[in-house]
Amino acid sequence: MALKPHRIHLDSDISFFMTATAERGGFAVISTVGSGDAMDQSSAVAAYAANPSGSMPLGCLMCDVVNIDLTRQKLNPGKHEVQVNTKVTIWTKGEVQTNMIYPGLTIAAGDKAYLTVSGLLTNVDGGAAATPIVGSWRSSKDEDGFAKVAFNLPMARS
Repeated sequence: MALKPHRIHLDSDISFFMTATAERGGFAVISTVGSGDAMDQSSAVAAYAANPSGSMPLGCLMCDVVNIDLTRQKLNPGKHEVQVNTKVTIWTKGEVQTNMIYPGLTIAAGDKAYLTVSGLLTNVDGGAAATPIVGSWRSSKDEDGFAKVAFNLPMARS
């Protein structure tokens, strides 16, 4: 589980596909884009970046992306599971409580939230190109390793 129930939803994007498994609560980037509105173009792909340098953050992934044999089992709607190579829901504006935080960090409310590897967030600024800003921390980490983060993407660096 990468999200707790505290969620404030203001805007979302459903125009991207995801071609790899992923856990909800991390921040996705644009991998490839389609043309025009790209609503049903499989070339519009979101991903968790291995290296976010130069990437455009899209927002928080709100579903688990799984790769299961659908002839043998069902997707779990309680976990908002979707199959690989299908559309995903990405919140572009809002607030969530996530544990997708780079390990070993001490988070403080008011710190800026930056995107780092594999959809994880950090409060360490690695520079404009290396760690795009996604929002700000609204709490410190709790005993389970979750913290609140508010975001409004795309976000200008200031």
